[in-house]
Amino acid sequence: MAGTIEALVPGGQANPGPPLGPELGPTPVDVQEVVNQINEQTAAFDGMEVPVTVEYEDDGSFTIEVGVPPTAALIKDEAGFETGSGEPQENFVANMTIDQVKKVAKQKQTDLLSYDLKNAAKEVVGTCTSLGVTIEGENPREFKERLDSGEYDDQFAEE
Repeated sequence: MAGTIEALVPGGQANPGPPLGPELGPTPVDVQEVVNQINEQTAAFDGMEVPVTVEYEDDGSFTIEVGVPPTAALIKDEAGFETGSGEPQENFVANMTIDQVKKVAKQKQTDLLSYDLKNAAKEVVGTCTSLGVTIEGENPREFKERLDSGEYDDQFAEE
């Protein structure tokens, strides 16, 4: 009777109530232990909706796999705004620094198709373009061209 439960939980703030409690209640796992481990593993995404998968066995053992929030959610959290621009090429809603772009790229790198940090950053910059977020005060498309030309290679070198 082993099974899998998938849910979206607020990072670092899961509790035994919905959506986890009703799903975990009929299983042999210790619900509070599952919730505690989820909160530990999602603490870095405080307040953001985080996809979580709990796989359990008949003996009450379980494993937890934590996904990464969408890139747009990470950017909104990092840059401190609620909604993107309705006209992202005309009206910009926020500005990010190179360090903030790098932080989001590192958080998201495992979920992206990129093979290194620089290419992960390009994907983040693409999302900034869609949201209407400037980078270092400039249009994200211009920033991406400079990133492509190698101008920021030292900042995005793998550590």
